[in-house]
Amino acid sequence: MFQRQIQLFTFFVLLLILGCTEKKKILLSGQEPVALADFISFFTPLPRPVTLADSILTKKFPDSLAISIPILQGILPDSVLKPFTSKKEKPQFHAIGKIEVPDAETYVLIHHSSRSKRLVWVLVFDKESVFQSATSFFYPVPKKGIQQSLLIDRKFLFSLLQLRKNADATMSEGKAVYVYNEAAKQFTLIMTEALEDKVEELINPIDTLPATRKYAADYTQGKMNLVSIRDGRKQDRFTFFIHFEKRNGECTGELKGEAFWKSPTKAEYRQAGDPCVLQFIFSSNGVRLQEQNCGSRRNTGCLFDGSFVRKKSSRVKKKS
Repeated sequence: MFQRQIQLFTFFVLLLILGCTEKKKILLSGQEPVALADFISFFTPLPRPVTLADSILTKKFPDSLAISIPILQGILPDSVLKPFTSKKEKPQFHAIGKIEVPDAETYVLIHHSSRSKRLVWVLVFDKESVFQSATSFFYPVPKKGIQQSLLIDRKFLFSLLQLRKNADATMSEGKAVYVYNEAAKQFTLIMTEALEDKVEELINPIDTLPATRKYAADYTQGKMNLVSIRDGRKQDRFTFFIHFEKRNGECTGELKGEAFWKSPTKAEYRQAGDPCVLQFIFSSNGVRLQEQNCGSRRNTGCLFDGSFVRKKSSRVKKKS
C-alpha cells in the first residue's frame, strides 16, 4: 500500500514538472510586451526560394497571427513604427513568416493593412536579435493590369517582379532586385529592368452611341483620361463614361452611367442607394467634374474632380 502511494506521488510530481517546463504558447495579439527572442520565434520559417504574389495584400489572416501595436511598440523604434500606426488609418498587422541567414541576420515578414495602403513589411534583426532596419514591398499599388510578386531566392535577394499583359496580347516584364547591406543597415537596389512602357489602348464602351446634342463629345486630359458624353434616352439626360489615370497610374477611377440636366450647362449623376454624386459643368470648350463620396469607384485618395478639354475632331457617331 505504501509503495503504491509512493508511485502515485512520483507520478504527480512528474506531471507537475512537465507542466512547469512545457513551453508557453506565444501570442502577439495582447497588450503586454514580449521578449524579443519570443517575438522572432513566433514567426514560422519560410523555405527558399519563396514567392509572395500580390494577392497576399487582400488575404484574410487568422486572428492567431495578429500582432498588436503595443507589442510592436516594445520591439521597434518610434521612428520606424509611427508612420504605420495612425489611429485614423486603423492599421492591422499579421505575421507572414521569417527567413534566417545562417550566422547572420533574420528577416521577419509582416502583412500590414490600413485604409490607405496594404504592403509586406520586412524587418531585419542581426544575429544577436537586435533590430537593424525595415523596408516595405508592394506599395504603392501598381497601374491597373500589372501583377506583382516578391521573390526571395536562395541568395537572399529580394526581387520585386512585375508582369503586364498588353492590349496586343504580348507580355511585358520588369523587376527590381534588392539586397540587404549589413554595413549600411538598409536595403540597396542592385539591379533594375524597367517594365516596357507600352501605352495601352483606352477602350470607350459608349463610343458608338449617337452624339447629336450640344455637349455630346469626348473630353480628354492626356492619353488615358477621358470623359465621353453621348445622347441620352430622353432630352433631360445623357449617357457618360469616365476613365482617369493619375500619378503614373497609381491613381485610377472609372464610372459609367446617366446624368440629368439641372440647368443648361450643369448636369448631375445621382442614383438611389449610391452615395456617389458627380456634377458636370460644361463650357464651350470643356467640362469640369466635381464629385462627392465616389470612393467605391476609384482608388483611395483619388478624385474624379478635374477639367477636361473637348476634342476638336471627336470620333462620335451621329444619327442618320
